[in-house]
Amino acid sequence: MADRTFLNWPFFDDSHRRLADDLETWCEREREFFVQSHQKDVDAACRNIVKKLGDAGWLRYAVPKAYGGATENLDVRSLCIIRETLARRSGLVEFCFALQGLGAGPITQFGSEALKSKYLPNVAGGGKIAAFAISEKEAGSDVSAMRTSARRDGDGFVIDGEKTWISNAGIADHYVVFCRFPEGGEKNFIALVVDADNPGLTVPERIEVIAPHPLGTVALSNCRVPSGAVVGEVGSGIKVAFATLDVFRSTVGAAALGLGRRALDESVAHANSRRQFGQTLGNFQMTQAKIAEMAVNIDASALLIYRAAWMRDTGAQRITREAAMAKLFATESAQKIIDDAVQLFGGRGVVVGEPVERLYREIRALRIYEGTSEIQKLVIAGSVLDSKAKAEENNS
Repeated sequence: MADRTFLNWPFFDDSHRRLADDLETWCEREREFFVQSHQKDVDAACRNIVKKLGDAGWLRYAVPKAYGGATENLDVRSLCIIRETLARRSGLVEFCFALQGLGAGPITQFGSEALKSKYLPNVAGGGKIAAFAISEKEAGSDVSAMRTSARRDGDGFVIDGEKTWISNAGIADHYVVFCRFPEGGEKNFIALVVDADNPGLTVPERIEVIAPHPLGTVALSNCRVPSGAVVGEVGSGIKVAFATLDVFRSTVGAAALGLGRRALDESVAHANSRRQFGQTLGNFQMTQAKIAEMAVNIDASALLIYRAAWMRDTGAQRITREAAMAKLFATESAQKIIDDAVQLFGGRGVVVGEPVERLYREIRALRIYEGTSEIQKLVIAGSVLDSKAKAEENNS
């Protein structure tokens, strides 16, 4: 079992420790579920996983209490604990949990009472699947370059454009779609909820990736939605997107941390059992150096992740920089940890079906989605430089 002494850190209270214990117990009891979660039919697997997580009550942490949730407001520390714990066992199960939170996140934070009442209880119960649609072929990291647009039409809006690399494309019941809104000016954007059965929405392409999960292109053609579909204020779409990502970037780091912890556990077990040249791998200093680096990076990642989550939960004014640091360091560190684990396993490390081989495929996307590592560095540097400039201005 992975080290859980971090739960004694001052970032947590007893409710978080109970959550971690309860989830750990459930995961141990449901070992067969995690083994069987990776099916060839990934769509069916994800639907089954979402229902299972909903029935077990874990998806309640993805929405506020007033709409069937477990906590009064979104508790980022709880989200991080759940993502980390699930990721240690299955990247796909963790993905399904995460997308329910991300796809519901804009509605949770900015949606009208009508939108919250309509969508959030179904997300919490696992009866409906959510999606977050912002990326485009020419607007990945540069979100402001998106071309999908919305225009007023009577008492509603019409959307035209195309989104790609959209997780849950094809199985989602609703999409929060981010659009340019030319009527309000060049820098105006809008977020709109589009139901999957809307005749103006299609999924013309599915995209296969190294760690299989539902991913595809969403096309919107003369897609009509009512005025009540607006999330937040008209023109504030980018604000809605970035505020949602501020919450969930820390949890991406937590998912990476879970994958890294599993890699360390597998590496330690292998180092203690594999014999080479008359002794175990663990007796070689080069192996010990790798294990030490893994352990240091895991603890450093956990500190950054749970600091960022704690700051968000306690109402800190500045959270963007801390969330970016957590995601950047944790995902980059987990990639190195898992790569070293594969190296320790030698030939076994690249055999399909081996835990470290699966981890190697699962970790790679985390350094890209919800803001690449390069974008996180720009966010961090911008915050540091701005803070420095303000300090100098105040002292002048």
